[in-house]
Amino acid sequence: ADLFTIANGFCGVAALFEAMGFLATGDRRQLYVAALLIPLAFVFDVLDGRIARWRHAASPMGREMDSLADVISFGVAPAGIAFAAGLNSRLDQLILMYFVGCGLSRLARFNITADELATETGKVHHFEGTPIPTSIVPLGLVMLAFYLGALYPVRVLGAELHLPVLLFFLSGSLMISKTLKIPKL
Repeated sequence: ADLFTIANGFCGVAALFEAMGFLATGDRRQLYVAALLIPLAFVFDVLDGRIARWRHAASPMGREMDSLADVISFGVAPAGIAFAAGLNSRLDQLILMYFVGCGLSRLARFNITADELATETGKVHHFEGTPIPTSIVPLGLVMLAFYLGALYPVRVLGAELHLPVLLFFLSGSLMISKTLKIPKL
């Protein structure tokens, strides 16, 4: 299971490298590859937990490592890709940092509460707030806007903001919600 967790984290790091490559070369394919590595990270994320439970090898170390990989692949990498795609004004950057901070907070809260939320099999049946892999949704929509050339810049109190960045604000806010209960599949 740990190898799948590491593969998840590697996908996130590779996605960041591809996004930086796009910024250096302007080759749009690199940004599309970066975005495609995030769903691949999700596949590894799903498999690592299932393998650990199947082998009855779930551990606190595995849970911590999973969270670290998740913050890279579903927090930092999507924010970096969004920045590379053009959500890079100062206000955009603040919102992307808020999103990553929410992801960190959500994962830390999950790790602290997972034992009390788990059944005797060790499986957690619901999440408080949306899980961090749901960042695939705002990232996908930002990539669609990038592809269409429609990042919708607006001025807010004299500062530039790109409207798709608000999807990351919403995603981050939903992650830290304590009232939102999401069933875990």
